[in-house]
Formats: sequence, C-alpha cells, structure tokens
Amino acid sequence: MTQKKKLRLLLILPCLFLITAISGQQSGSGESVWQEPWEGVPEYYRNWKYPDFSFPDNLTAWKDQRLKVREILENLIGEIPPRPSRPNVRTLSRMEKNGYILEKFVIDNETDSWIPGYLAIPADAKGKVPVIIGLHGHGSSKDNIFGSETNTAQDVLALLISNGFAVMAIDSYFNGERKGQGPAGSLEMQTNGPDQETSLFKINLWFGRSLWGMMLRDEQIAIDYLITRPEIDTERIGVEGMSMGSTRAWWLAALDERIKAVVGIACFTRYRELIEQRQLKAHGIYYFVPGLLNHFDTEAVMGLIAPRPFLVLTGDSDAGSPLSGIRVLEKKLPVVYKLYGKESDFKSIVYENTGHVYTDEMKMEMLKWFKKYLGR
Repeated sequence: MTQKKKLRLLLILPCLFLITAISGQQSGSGESVWQEPWEGVPEYYRNWKYPDFSFPDNLTAWKDQRLKVREILENLIGEIPPRPSRPNVRTLSRMEKNGYILEKFVIDNETDSWIPGYLAIPADAKGKVPVIIGLHGHGSSKDNIFGSETNTAQDVLALLISNGFAVMAIDSYFNGERKGQGPAGSLEMQTNGPDQETSLFKINLWFGRSLWGMMLRDEQIAIDYLITRPEIDTERIGVEGMSMGSTRAWWLAALDERIKAVVGIACFTRYRELIEQRQLKAHGIYYFVPGLLNHFDTEAVMGLIAPRPFLVLTGDSDAGSPLSGIRVLEKKLPVVYKLYGKESDFKSIVYENTGHVYTDEMKMEMLKWFKKYLGR
C-alpha cells in the first residue's frame, strides 16, 4: 500500500466508524471514499437517464417552476393522511431546570402512534422567543438533542437556550421512545438491524405512501402544536439537524413555509453522485422516495427553501455526502438565491479531513446563523 493510500485510510476510517456509531448510517470501506466517478458501477446503471435540473434565469419563471416542483414532491411522497385539524397534546411533565422550563409531551398523530417530544423555553424570556427545532439522526432520539443520552454529539440545547432560543425535539419513527411501536409491536425494536424501520417502510408502501413522507408529517404536526404556544414567535422558527436530521431539515423547509431558517449538518447529498460513488448503502431505507429521480435531483428540493436562509456544514470525507455532489449543489443553489437578490443567504462550508460528525466548530456556525437571521 502506498503512503498516500495509508494516509487516506487513516483519515477516513475514523469517519466511517462515526457514521455507524453516531447516526446509524451504513458505511463503505475506506478505499471507496472517494473513488473515481462510476468506478465499479455496472454499465447498465451508468447509462440510466439521470435528471439534470436547471434553475431558470428569471424570478417569474422560477415561481412558476417552483409550484410544479412542489406539486411533484407532494405527489411523490405519496397519499399522506391529512394532519389533525387541531393537535391533541398531553403534557406529561413540566419542570424548572437551570435557566429554562422543560416540558415533556406527546402528540397523537391520529394515524399510527403518539409522538413523544420535549420543549424547552428560556426561563427569563421576555415576550415571544424564537425557536429551533432539533432533528435527531438515525439511531438517536430527542434525548440526544437535549443532552440526555451518553452520545451527545447532537446536543444543542444548552447552547441555544443560553442564547435566547426555545428548543423543540421529537422522536422520529423507529427511534427513541418509538422503538417497538411499528406494525410488529415489541417484536421489532431496532436492536438487531433496521427491522422496525423496514416494516414501516413496507406497510406504508402498501398504502401508497412513503415512510419519509410520514416522518415529515410528524414534524409538521409538531409545528402545528408549536405555533399554538403563546411563548413562541411563529415568524422566527428555525430547524437544524445532523445526518438523517439534516435531510429532514431541508426537506421539511422545502415543504413547509413556516420554517424561516435552516442549518443542515452532515447530509448535503446529491443522489446521482451517491450512486456514482457506490454509497447507496450509506443511507437507511427510510430515506428513499420512489420516483424522485424520474424528475430531478436534490437541488430542486433544496431550491424550494430559497430565499430563506440555508446553511450546510459537511465533512469532505462523509460517505453519505459525496464531495462531487456537494460541489454540484454549491454551483446550482446560488443561482436560485441570486434570483431573489439573496446570494449570501445560502452558504456551504466543507471541512477538510472530516467525516460524519457534528463538531463544536460546526455548532458555533449553526448558532451564528440563527442569531443572524432569527435573533432580535
């Protein structure tokens, strides 16, 4: 093995361990991050017709195209049940902590389960406060966002609360307190592989909808509850997340205009390059929306966020976010932000020799972004 390859392995292998340990993603070998484009991919798949989406050169045309993209996305995620007309919420506990009030709640999604969540509000809040919705990664939970678990790489509660933000987090399907609440009940607990996740994907597919769409529906139900709270400034709702939480963040913002600013960490992914780099295995089955590549790649989804502020923070050796795809997105997305005269409201930072992680440096960038766009 050459010295260059040895160095490459030393840099990448720890990152691949973190992908599995922190977010539950599957990872490839160190040699596969990054390979030559399409290396090892059978010719059949290389020759498939992959979409090449372009933004128009004027705002009027984009506004028309934007409506079509939004309609396509809503159709692709499937026949999602309507959200409850009024959230049915039970507050399970309310306690004073160091500098904030912590509430634990559950919301009935009126389809298949109750959604467990936390809401923290600064104790010294004067008037309505901005709120950040923290979206956890695969294999973690709301407790990771709130620092209640041993693995606290995603913990942002103390940082945000001390800077005047309220914080909300819920458990997504097959994670946290929702383990064992799939169609097989306690027979599937996600302890020996993604059994509950896979069953949820299958049963929703039979009913003409994606698990991904159902996950986003739960997030929207949580927002429905959030905007009923008198302490919350509904014009200053932000969303942040790592890994699966990052992808949920930018999809959620694309489909819900109530989100006013977005920060995605460790999942800034373009699907064509994921295939090109043989890294489909880097994401769980929950992630996949049937038919999407018949229309466009992720720049179209992310483009719906514009002109709202959108920051992405990614390692250059993150198997789930091929660097070649990041570079494509970095060229395409500024085009749509420029149409609104908001070029600086999209920003991508790529960290050298960094894998699938949420570092303290990234957290400070996240905080600066939200203070800039959602602070007083």
